[in-house]
Amino acid sequence: MTYLQRHYGKYINAKFPNNVKADIIVVIPCYNELDLIHTLQNIKASNRPNANILIAVIINSGVDASNNVLLQNRSTFTEVERFAVLNNNDHLIYFPLLCENLPKKHAGVGLARKIGMDLAIDHFYLNNNRRGVILSLDADCEVSDNFFTSIYEEFKRNDKLNATIQNFHHRVEGDNKEIESAIRQYEMYLRYFSKMLKYTGFPYYYHTIGSAFAVSANAYVRVGGMGRQQGGEDFYFLQKVFQLGHIRELHQTYVYPMARFSDRVPFGTGPALEKILDEPDRKIKVYSKASFYHLSSLFNIKDRLFKKNEDEMVDLLTQLHPALQNFLKEVNFIDSLNDCNNNSSNLNSYTKRFFHHFNTFKIIKYLNYVHPSPFLFETLQ
Repeated sequence: MTYLQRHYGKYINAKFPNNVKADIIVVIPCYNELDLIHTLQNIKASNRPNANILIAVIINSGVDASNNVLLQNRSTFTEVERFAVLNNNDHLIYFPLLCENLPKKHAGVGLARKIGMDLAIDHFYLNNNRRGVILSLDADCEVSDNFFTSIYEEFKRNDKLNATIQNFHHRVEGDNKEIESAIRQYEMYLRYFSKMLKYTGFPYYYHTIGSAFAVSANAYVRVGGMGRQQGGEDFYFLQKVFQLGHIRELHQTYVYPMARFSDRVPFGTGPALEKILDEPDRKIKVYSKASFYHLSSLFNIKDRLFKKNEDEMVDLLTQLHPALQNFLKEVNFIDSLNDCNNNSSNLNSYTKRFFHHFNTFKIIKYLNYVHPSPFLFETLQ
């Protein structure tokens, strides 16, 4: 059974317009947004490559949405329809899709993003374009002038490319010094975390901002598509994409999301802002450098664990920091190493399997296990 047979039309029966055979499809989830048109105007003003672009706005609500949310969503739908009539052309199409009464269990940003991206796959496959680019944005984003051109050119230049990761810089509404300070600290943390992951030798160290990635259609299908999580769907999805390899960071290509509070998701920018501002000193706390340093010791000896018996592996692991050793015992990591060795014919396949077991989720579990003892949280300067 193909991906589309499993997923297409499960939540809404719709298709993207086929009068333009899109090369890029931008998916923008939208829920109770007051100023979406600003984002669409910003897209219109950006530079565009010699390619067809479809902007899909997935205006969504669940079965338990309030009347106020439904009215706002319907108003937004009408507004985007009007904007599309005035601005659509042969190479740039704005397409709003109103999705109401989504199941309570799954309704949220993840399902909205999935609906839009699954429809993108349907559009690309109908047009025999498995290298079509799915671009993720949020409803409160601005983009740099080179946003579309740099992403499209990168995919055209490298036919093995699975995804690009864009840079980010949050906008702050008004002159709110407290939010400005909090969001800059949060950005520093995101970059610090990525930098420290890279330092350890972890291969999938890229940041995971939902509005700051693009993925090829075939890579999207290979990892099973977007999840329906009601928050963090971008994080879970990208962890799978990263394992495909062929990822490119575009440091000079930016998204500019709005720094704002949110009660819609359990983690991400909104909850992070609240947590920082709730701290007595209003300083973000981060995992210590020492915890990453000792994790790198494990990754440095991973090749020496290849094709070793259990006694030899235990002997090598005793060289690690005691807190890391305790964590590895806690998660039965010897069993994971045995799986790596028993199911890998060469060092390359062993390494992929190793980091499948010791993935980002396992790293975060380790970091939480060793903080605040024996390692102490730090503040960023």
